[in-house]
Amino acid sequence: MLARVRPIVFAGPSGAGKSTLIKKLMTEFPSAFGFSVSHTTRKIRPSEVDGVNYHFVEREAMEKEIAEGKFIENAVYSGNMYGTSIKAVQDVVDSGKVCLLDIDLQGVLLVKKTDLNPYYVFISPPSMEELERRLRGRGDTEEDAMQQRLETAKKEMAYRDQEGLWDYVLINESLEDAYAKLRAFITERYPL
Repeated sequence: MLARVRPIVFAGPSGAGKSTLIKKLMTEFPSAFGFSVSHTTRKIRPSEVDGVNYHFVEREAMEKEIAEGKFIENAVYSGNMYGTSIKAVQDVVDSGKVCLLDIDLQGVLLVKKTDLNPYYVFISPPSMEELERRLRGRGDTEEDAMQQRLETAKKEMAYRDQEGLWDYVLINESLEDAYAKLRAFITERYPL
């Protein structure tokens, strides 16, 4: 796979604001960016659309495609599989857009071993307390899954300040300020 322009990988804990910031970017620049829709084995949430938010698949089907080498990265998060297929990225690249990927830390470490050569952006909450407030505010997660998410978030946050891992670390305290900073980072790198 050969990207025409460098993709952008977004990572950070669930609830940090990655999806919201990506949506704002794509709304402002619809002809410049395309989203690589990941695959997952988790159950669909009421507000989600298959093929838009994720490709919701059975575990056996995803495991088979991973074994066939059809994924750039894959990981298990809170007991569910997630991954980025080569086809999902290639579809965006073929459309002439900058490919945006939203992946977890395990995926970032795998992508670092490929020739994709993206920019890596870590979206961070201002604090673990604020992250927990945001996650609980969603009202869509059972308590045991919530505790798993918070434990995973602590591990992910430990990588936030690791030298050389990220091209940009963005602390999402206020959505408008965070978006302005993200927009500035991106417009310095792409002719929009």
